[in-house]
Amino acid sequence: MRALSLEVGFGGGEHARAVVAAHPDTALIACEVFDNGICSMLSRLVPPDHEATAKLPGNLRLWTDDARTLLRLLPDASLDRLFLLFPDPWPKSRHAKRRFVHPALLPELGRVLAPGAAWRLATDDPTYQAWVTEVMGGQSLFDAPAPAAERPSCWPPTRYEAKALLAGRAPLYWTFVRRR
Repeated sequence: MRALSLEVGFGGGEHARAVVAAHPDTALIACEVFDNGICSMLSRLVPPDHEATAKLPGNLRLWTDDARTLLRLLPDASLDRLFLLFPDPWPKSRHAKRRFVHPALLPELGRVLAPGAAWRLATDDPTYQAWVTEVMGGQSLFDAPAPAAERPSCWPPTRYEAKALLAGRAPLYWTFVRRR
């Protein structure tokens, strides 16, 4: 069986396209609820005037609904890797319940991520950085080492990261590993 990865909120799809191109033996489900992101991804995968006949890469599937819905449908230990790169920070405290990194969602993530699976997370938002540190520091499902201040070389860049760096914001990069 091929490895299975999930990217939550793929934005314009730069990271997802790089992953499927570099890892043809890995299947990727790329989730995005916003039409602009979906259209951006498809416009880079489908040649003009070939919308009816073009095929997506064989190892890519698009999910255009909430990723949490998909998580509930996935079998136990079915994911080998999870990507959450530069998510919407929902900076107001009353919006914190909307964050993907949330104590209530961790059991579901722990269920679908196989033992030893990696969860890569990056954000440039100080509020979200503090939130991730707090939430992941208080859980026992994942090894939660300190974040890196520079993108690991094996991570494809994203346009959100480029915008953050250009604006002078300092991203942090975490790799959480599902405990066995």
